[in-house]
Amino acid sequence: MYRRFALGLAAVSALVLGAMAFAPQTPEAKKKVLIVWGGDIHEPKQCVDVFAPWLIEQGFEVEISQTLDSYLDAGKMKSLALVVQSITMGRISSQQERGLLTAIRNGVGMAGWHGGMADAFRGNTEYEFMVGGVWVAHPGNIIDYEVNIVNQTDPITRGLSNFRIRSEQYYLLVDPHVEVLATTTFQGQGAPWVKGAVMPVAWKKMYGTGRVFYLSLGHSVADFNVPQAREIMKRGMLWAARDKKY
Repeated sequence: MYRRFALGLAAVSALVLGAMAFAPQTPEAKKKVLIVWGGDIHEPKQCVDVFAPWLIEQGFEVEISQTLDSYLDAGKMKSLALVVQSITMGRISSQQERGLLTAIRNGVGMAGWHGGMADAFRGNTEYEFMVGGVWVAHPGNIIDYEVNIVNQTDPITRGLSNFRIRSEQYYLLVDPHVEVLATTTFQGQGAPWVKGAVMPVAWKKMYGTGRVFYLSLGHSVADFNVPQAREIMKRGMLWAARDKKY
């Protein structure tokens, strides 16, 4: 009797497993990205137009917003994989800032470029602490300079070579705890007293449990015509969003 019962149980199990194998699979939910941009300094819309379609191609669900009030929606913020921000010299309320920083501390990624992230909200020190650095100058304004890849093993910069770019060379005050991926060396144009200073151009860091990526390039959309600059930004966003490749 026991043998007949065991055989019957095995048959039922096989039928159940077979039905499960042929049952329609629920598609994996897309990771969500919120892109917030504003103003007209540093061509934010044009830069967003470079990366938003690409993020969609990578399988993300992308929402584009022109209001910092997006940061007030706690449910939305909690559901995100990544926030991308491009707002230079803006103003953020304490409630908006709290909404953004809380989300990142709790695991949402953050990525951005140039002044849209490192010169977004002057005087908001906790925001600057999250970013890992703050803009203070660009001696010589638009100049030609070299970007050096200093971490060849990190997936964000692996396989990329040093490159030259014509843009603002950002002089930043930088958190010593960031993980630097690329640097530039100042040659003294516009401020000879800083000649020889080695400045981070790209870095990654943690803020709470959230991944934060920053690239100082992107003064105009033309910066992202440089293949290495565009590729670093793309990979940095994927890393911050915890894409399966990173």
